Amino acid sequence: MKRSVINDIIRESDAFIRSFGYIMPPFAYWPPAELKRHTETDSARIRDHRLGWDITDYGQGKFEELGLFLFTVRNGNNANVEKGRGMLYAEKIMISGENQISPMHRHNLKTEDIINKGGGTLVLELFKANPDGSIDQNAEVNVLTDGTRRSLPAGGLLKLAPGESVTLEPDCWHAFWGEGGKVLIGEVSNVNDDLTDNIFRDPIGRFSQVEEDTDPLHLLVSDYDTWLR
Repeated sequence: MKRSVINDIIRESDAFIRSFGYIMPPFAYWPPAELKRHTETDSARIRDHRLGWDITDYGQGKFEELGLFLFTVRNGNNANVEKGRGMLYAEKIMISGENQISPMHRHNLKTEDIINKGGGTLVLELFKANPDGSIDQNAEVNVLTDGTRRSLPAGGLLKLAPGESVTLEPDCWHAFWGEGGKVLIGEVSNVNDDLTDNIFRDPIGRFSQVEEDTDPLHLLVSDYDTWLR
């Protein structure tokens, strides 16, 4: 993705998020030099826990069709999990465009609540995992939607209106997209590790390759290893 396109997506997404009354944390708006200064002094957690902007086309170069906007607001780490104390949770705000697919994947460790915060309908395609982690093409899928158990056939479509949510366990394969317009999505989960805990059905990448055609408005979490180390 071109950096100029990423900058435009950041601006558009920020405006969309604000239209629902959700206010981003102050560090969201630090320019690269200020973020670097802070992470070298009093805010290393932002860098080390990969908080911040995350715009991905999954390395496929067709963001409008296959992509997702994310911002990680808070996140613990695996050291907390090993100790069983500290920050054991994560929170993201995301945007899925109309018919913009976040591709089929699952997690080894993360359980997550996916919440439709507003906009269109959020559609999820769901499969259960086999014991070896592969997709079970036949098994019924059972999930909790706001505390109520729902059962769907393999590959069934779960549609969430604004205000509704679903809890996805690690054995639940899922893809999702917006229907009837963009969807503002909340994610509340245990510790999030986007480097190792995303298992995709198809051989795609988690992050975008960035073409530097202009200066970054704000750094992406995938920039941190290059720009902040």
